[in-house]
Amino acid sequence: MSDYYEYSFQLAPYEPWNEIITAYLADAGFESFVDEAPILKAYIPSENLISEDIDSIILKLEAEEDLIECKYSYVEIKQQNWNALWESQFEPVFVSDQLLIKAPFHTDIDFDGLIVEIEPKMSFGTGHHQTTYLMCQEMQKMSLKETSILDMGAGTGVLSILAEKLGANYIEAVEIESWSAENCAENATRNNCSKILSLFGDFDVVTNRKFDVILANINKNVLKSHLAFYCTKLKESGHLLLSGFFTTDNDELIYLAEKEGFNLVKSVNKENWSMLKFIKN
Repeated sequence: MSDYYEYSFQLAPYEPWNEIITAYLADAGFESFVDEAPILKAYIPSENLISEDIDSIILKLEAEEDLIECKYSYVEIKQQNWNALWESQFEPVFVSDQLLIKAPFHTDIDFDGLIVEIEPKMSFGTGHHQTTYLMCQEMQKMSLKETSILDMGAGTGVLSILAEKLGANYIEAVEIESWSAENCAENATRNNCSKILSLFGDFDVVTNRKFDVILANINKNVLKSHLAFYCTKLKESGHLLLSGFFTTDNDELIYLAEKEGFNLVKSVNKENWSMLKFIKN
């Protein structure tokens, strides 16, 4: 399990530059973000950090005439301190009046709908991020009973767990980080889920079957490289849900998805983050 770096970026003005730098940082391997205006905090595993990437991002921002100031600092966070940091920031997330995402230490909540309990550790996917929220919201509107699901970039397993609770009978949850795949499996057990197969690796570890629905909440560059694979793994008239990118990336992703044989059926956004829903021709 990795140590992490916490980067703190002081921006003036804060908006819209917090959204812009978040997009750059996500492409550079940063996994989670916390808005504490005028500071944006961003977190990256130590082995993924390339300092030249940070320098390049700062140079891009400094070239912008409308950005008055961009300063940053960083600290290393040892793995044993990560859970304490999450607990200090993790509030329960009410996605709707029928879905709550909470942590094990949220013990005094009275809720009658579906509850997904997540121990985040260092994995992405607690419902706090706009993209996870959008994916969960759309999944609730779908008919997932007796479906097969492929969850790419599963993180904590929150989407896979929700899929099972909504009636899916087979889920493959794929994670490129070994500790995140372990976290996904642990959270599946925590939620009494038995239909989830947690897989460590990339698309090469996915089984030979085809799926009714593919969920992919990953950064834009990974999505672009995976689109052809998603097309081969999705059944005819199956649904593909993409998120993990800004609304400004919609046109490019829609164009590339349509080239692979997908038709856009829905586009929704939350605070400039986007979710696109496609059907396979």
